[in-house]
Amino acid sequence: MSRPSKARTARRLATVSAVLATAVVAVAGPAYAHTEVTGKDARALAQNVTLDFHAASESSSAGITKLEVVLPEGLVPTDITYGQGPRGWEFATTSRGWTVSGPELTKGADAEFSVVVRQLPDAEELVFKTLQSYGDGRVDRWVELEDSGGDGHGHGHPAPTLKLGAAAPGATPVAPSPTAEATTAAPADASPSERPDPTGTPATQQAAGETDGEDGGVSPAVWIGAGAVALLAAGGVWWFRRRGTPSA
Repeated sequence: MSRPSKARTARRLATVSAVLATAVVAVAGPAYAHTEVTGKDARALAQNVTLDFHAASESSSAGITKLEVVLPEGLVPTDITYGQGPRGWEFATTSRGWTVSGPELTKGADAEFSVVVRQLPDAEELVFKTLQSYGDGRVDRWVELEDSGGDGHGHGHPAPTLKLGAAAPGATPVAPSPTAEATTAAPADASPSERPDPTGTPATQQAAGETDGEDGGVSPAVWIGAGAVALLAAGGVWWFRRRGTPSA
């Protein structure tokens, strides 16, 4: 093959390669623009595991302002504590998971944050359905159980999924996280006698007073009355005897 032929062949190969590379990027770009979760050494029943979330921006007109995550079965909001996230963003638990939100990020900027899980459940994978909100009101719903894009190129909205390794030998579930603080307060409709007495004494002080004042089953008033009668009787006897004595 002559040099001109070799040169033309090389140029053609280069052109074909460039076209193929552009096509691959065009296909892979949207597929990568997902919300994802990763965890180092994430194994079933592992404790104090840090999970990192990456939410890619898909809006060309506004930045991300909020991410709401729905917890999978086996986890409750009290199992989760906040790690770190975008500057100025705050973490808050909800009835079904948590939110991370704050000032609108720069347009096109991805959102990244982390949480710490008290203990991962005994499962093979965890699905964290996520709602991703933007400053212009747009909401991306990453809630599908698998990448179900109709074109076969992964253009759906799959929920972030974390694959778990097998539990370590001897790993066992810890006690469930407390859901509410215990309280000793009496119900609002409880009667006074049913309410707890902070001093530890009986609720009815009158009954206690009667018990303390008893002496052999007779109240003090009876003894005082008996004493008064005896004094009056003695005085009457003395007066009668004095009256009957002749004067000198």
